[in-house]
Amino acid sequence: MTTMRDVAERAGVSTATVSFVINGTKRVAPDTHARIVQAMDELGFRRNVLARALASRRTRIIALLSPVLDHRIGRTGMSIVTSAAVAASDRGYRLVLSPVSNDGREMKELLTDGLLDGVLLMEVQMDDQRVQKLTELGGTFALIGRTKDPSQLAYADIDFDRTVAEGLDYLVGLGHRQIALVLGQQEGTSLAGYGPYVRTEAAFREGMAARGLDPIVTSTEPSQRGGMSIVDTLLEETPGLTAIMVLNEDAAPGIVSRLAEVGRPVPLSASVLSIATTPALGAMSHPVLSTMNVPEVELGEHGVAALIDQLEGTMKELPQVLIPCTLQIEGTTGPAPAL
Repeated sequence: MTTMRDVAERAGVSTATVSFVINGTKRVAPDTHARIVQAMDELGFRRNVLARALASRRTRIIALLSPVLDHRIGRTGMSIVTSAAVAASDRGYRLVLSPVSNDGREMKELLTDGLLDGVLLMEVQMDDQRVQKLTELGGTFALIGRTKDPSQLAYADIDFDRTVAEGLDYLVGLGHRQIALVLGQQEGTSLAGYGPYVRTEAAFREGMAARGLDPIVTSTEPSQRGGMSIVDTLLEETPGLTAIMVLNEDAAPGIVSRLAEVGRPVPLSASVLSIATTPALGAMSHPVLSTMNVPEVELGEHGVAALIDQLEGTMKELPQVLIPCTLQIEGTTGPAPAL
């Protein structure tokens, strides 16, 4: 097994200097640091994370908490997780995904076992008990998302006001006047008060009213079947409906297919715009969905930076970043039909 002495001999330095690099306990000249890292790579030396933690009192491990046992992370959510993991690695940290429920009950055990430097929260609710518990425990944390009052919190989130406004501008510009918003179901789930749904609905209602239009808001289960069933409900209640905005990526393809089955094919007889999703998911529909794409890379990078800057004491001001989704026009949106 390769030892620090082996690395020191290969790099031409003392074992103490190798220890400084491994544990991050003392600054080492850049060229010397590079030689030591190269020697470790060449010899296959594996850094002992626990030993380094004992020396520096830090593990350089951060946890991304998401209630994956109660609420499946969608493909878009996983793309944000991947981006966050890459951003953490670039800063010399390891990011682990931890399936902690949103009620905050497991927080104390998680934070007091000494294995984590900090916590990043996803799937944030407007009144999120995890935030309250982390604040009580004095943990270092940041959010990808926002609570109802995020004024004292570090976060990166989608700018839902701008995203919805730009989506409505696009649809109304195409002549649509009867537009519905379809969300995922919250009732009876662990994500009641889910931030993206609450903020999107509020922005949609406000945006429709500002344009002199009546908002139509509903929800359905996150599945192909849920998308198909909600089309029947919407057309029965609003026969003149011509456009649907969807914040429910699993239901969106079902909406498109059911519209075709009932003689309202997109984009000739109806338009569907899927918001806060990805082009890859849009491409799984036929025709390809027009989308408002999540800034997945930016959310991951800014969320991780908001946490690590606190850990390293380099935060100059409380990071609070809002990023809108970007419109990508494909095959499911077009001019409003004359019904």
